[in-house]
Amino acid sequence: MKNFIVIFRESDGRTLQHSQEEVNLHQQHWKKWFEEWGKAGNLKGGSGLSLNGKLIHGSDREITDQIHRAGTEIVGGFLLLQANDLEQATEIASSCPIFEFGGYAEVREMQN
Repeated sequence: MKNFIVIFRESDGRTLQHSQEEVNLHQQHWKKWFEEWGKAGNLKGGSGLSLNGKLIHGSDREITDQIHRAGTEIVGGFLLLQANDLEQATEIASSCPIFEFGGYAEVREMQN
C-alpha cells in the first residue's frame, strides 16, 4: 500500500448560503463516508481546518494574520489515506461528499 494526501479545496463557507437541512444532510454523508472507508482500512488521518491561521512569505519571511485564498477558495481540510496506487486513491477521494457543495479534491502520493 502507498500513502496519499487528499487536499480538500472549497469556497469559504461564510460566502455560501445553505439551509440547516442541507448542512445536516451533508454532515451525515461525511459521517457515512468516513465510516465506510475507515472500516475498509484506507483512512489513516486527516482533519478539517479552521479559518484561523497565519501566512509566512517572501525572503524576509513576512507574517500576516490570514490564510491563503484564491478568490473565495480556501484549503478546507486534508485526509491521509492508503491505497494500492494513485487510481485507487483517486477513486476513494472521488466518492467523498466534498463535491456536494462545490468543493474539489487534489490527490497526491506522498514521498517516502
